[in-house]
Amino acid sequence: MRGVKAFLSALALAVAATGSPAHAEGFWRNFLDSLEPTPAMYQQGALYPEDVSRSRMVPFKFHRATVRYNTMEKPGTIIIDTRQHFLYFVMGGGLAMRYGVGVGREGFGWHGTVHVGNKQEWPDWYPPKEMIVRERKRGHKLPDMMPGGEDNPLGARAMYLHGKGGDTGFRIHGTREPWTIGLNVSSGCIRLNNSDVIDLYNRAKVGAKVVVL
Repeated sequence: MRGVKAFLSALALAVAATGSPAHAEGFWRNFLDSLEPTPAMYQQGALYPEDVSRSRMVPFKFHRATVRYNTMEKPGTIIIDTRQHFLYFVMGGGLAMRYGVGVGREGFGWHGTVHVGNKQEWPDWYPPKEMIVRERKRGHKLPDMMPGGEDNPLGARAMYLHGKGGDTGFRIHGTREPWTIGLNVSSGCIRLNNSDVIDLYNRAKVGAKVVVL
């Protein structure tokens, strides 16, 4: 597959040299994206991050971008479309910053309205007890706590989602596995590229409304 993509990329450059570069680039980028395994293919089973090839090319549509987005929600609101794997930060004026995200795998998806209760840079990770038990059954031993850093599963930033009962246990956070963006791979948290989660972290305020669709 990678060899095919390399050939098509070279062909796209050749076409761009003889025609309209913008048109050719857009056409071939969309075509290359169509060769990616779709989320539906992965959802056939309970997908874990280690099941995804590190050489996977994340489709271009999941790159951060300012887009038109009509909503009745106020600027500063975060809206997460788990089906489409997009997170929108409402900017107002019919615009939003859109980010590609990884979401909960089969059996771990959820929906609702919560808010950002806390924010942390390079956060420590405290795996939930049920996750520790679940991973032990899979032959993986998790620590009770992992200090923040590049190897931490929460990545560069984390926003802690709270509901009426307090901390939900779910986070919007970075990842050390950027090749999983656009897939259903987490235990319910919303993961972004580290560069994207830093951008979102700088925009979102503690108390911001978060709508998970």
